Amino acid sequence: MNDYTTCDATELAARVRRGEVQPIELVEKAIAGIEAVNPTLNAVMHPMYEAARAAARDLPDGPFRGVPMVVKDHDGFVKGEPYTAGTRFLEGFVPNHDSEAIARLRRAGLVFVAKTNLPELAILGTTEGRLKGPARNPWNPEHSTGGSSGGSAAVVAARAVPLGHGGDGGGSLRIPASACGLVGFKTTRGRVTQAPDYGESWGGYVSWGCLTRSVRDAAALIDVMAGPAPGDPYSVPPLERPLAEEVGAPAGRLRVAFTAGSLFGHGTHPEARAAVESAARLLADLGHTVEEARPEFDRALLVRAYLTQVAAGVAVDMKDMSRWVGRKPSAAYFEPSTWFLYQIGRKLSAADLQQARDAAQAAGRSLAAFFSRYDLFVTPTLAYPPIRLGELALKPVEEAALATLRAFPVGAALRAILAKLADQSLERTPNTQLFNQTGQPAVSLPLHQTPEGLPVGVQLAARYAEDALLVRVASQIEEARPWRDRVPKIVAP
Repeated sequence: MNDYTTCDATELAARVRRGEVQPIELVEKAIAGIEAVNPTLNAVMHPMYEAARAAARDLPDGPFRGVPMVVKDHDGFVKGEPYTAGTRFLEGFVPNHDSEAIARLRRAGLVFVAKTNLPELAILGTTEGRLKGPARNPWNPEHSTGGSSGGSAAVVAARAVPLGHGGDGGGSLRIPASACGLVGFKTTRGRVTQAPDYGESWGGYVSWGCLTRSVRDAAALIDVMAGPAPGDPYSVPPLERPLAEEVGAPAGRLRVAFTAGSLFGHGTHPEARAAVESAARLLADLGHTVEEARPEFDRALLVRAYLTQVAAGVAVDMKDMSRWVGRKPSAAYFEPSTWFLYQIGRKLSAADLQQARDAAQAAGRSLAAFFSRYDLFVTPTLAYPPIRLGELALKPVEEAALATLRAFPVGAALRAILAKLADQSLERTPNTQLFNQTGQPAVSLPLHQTPEGLPVGVQLAARYAEDALLVRVASQIEEARPWRDRVPKIVAP
C-alpha cells in the first residue's frame, strides 16, 4: 500500500472492508511511521507494537476495523498498559480495565499502536513535561505541538497514524489541532461517557475525543465513542442520526458571529486575526449571514473560576492517584506548577469552588442568550501561532517562589499568585476554555498558515447539544477550502 499517508481513517477502513489491504499491513505501516518520525518528534510515551500486532489478527467487525491509532496517556485507561498521566508519581501503574470510551474504540475495530506524550496531568497548553521531555511540532520541531493532547497531534499530523485519542478540559484537543494543522472536535458535555472511573473531570470541563485529519473521521469517531453509561451525571439530547450522516448535509443559511479578539486574554497575533477574518469572508461567500459580535461576560471572573476548578480537580486527581499506587503525593514527584495547583486546590474552600461553578453556569446562561441570536460563533482557536518550545517555561525567580511555597504554603501568598496567574496564564491560549465551562461543542479547523508555514486554526462553536450543526458546517468549509494536501516538514514515509 503506497498511499497510506494520504488516506484518512474512513478510506483505510473502506479498503479493509473491500479486502484490498489487511489490518496487519496497516499496523506495520503505522509502526514503521512512528519509528521514522518519533526520534525527532518525541511524541510517543509507550509503544504497544506487539499488542497491536496481536490485536490485528482477531478484530471485531466494527466500522474502523484494522485502522491504527494512538492513545493519549491520559483521559481513560487502557487495560494492561502503563498509565502515567505524564507524571513520575504514576510510573509502574498499570490499569486492570479499559475505560468505557476506550472499550468502544476497540469494539469499532481500531488498533492501538502506542500511547502518547502529554504535559503533567494534562494541565498545560503545551506538551513539555519533564517526565518524557517536549513533544515537537512536525511543521517545525522548534515549536510546540500545543497541549495537552500534543503527542497524539504530532503523530497524526506527521501521518504515521490517521487518528489520535485525547481529551479536552480547556482546549486540549483544539489547541494541539490548531498548532499541528488538524481537526480537533470537543463534543457537548456528556456526549462521551467517562465511565466507569469518573462521572466528570474538572467539574464537567473535560470531554474525551480524538484528533483527525478530516471532518468525516471526526464525525465517525464521535459516533463510535458517543452515548451515556449507567449513572452518568449529565444528560445530553441524543443525536437524531449518526454524525457521519451529517457530513455533506446542507447546513442551511446560518447566522454567524465572529471575533478576532481574545476571549480570556488581552491581544491577538495578526496571523490569528487574519485566519478568522478570512474564515468570516468564506462563510459569507457560502451564503451565511456574518457579522462581528461577541458574547458579554466578566473575563476576570471566568478566568479565576477556570483556574479554581482546575486546581480543585488537580487536588482530587492526586488523591485518586495516591490510592492507585499506595503512596502519598509529595513535591518531589511533581513539577512546580503542578504542585502549586495541588496546594491551591487543598487551600480553597467549598465556597470558593461553588462560586467558580456559579460563574461558569452564569456564563452558560449568557451564551445561551447570545446563541438565540446566532447559530455559530467563530474565533481564533489560539491567539498566536504555535509557540517556540521553552517560551512558557518558568523563570528562575518564579521557580524560587514556588519552591518557597512548597515549604511554606501560606494561603495568602498562594491566592496572590493565583490572582497573577489569572491575569497572565491564558494569554496564548485564551479562546477555548469558555466552551469547557459552558459545555458547548466547539471544533478547530486548520484553515490558515503563517508565511513560515505554521498552522493556525479557526474555532467554531455552536449551541449546547448542536454537534450535528458543527459537523455540517465544518464539512461545508472543508469542501470549500480543503486542507488535505498540506504536508508538514516531518512526515512518515
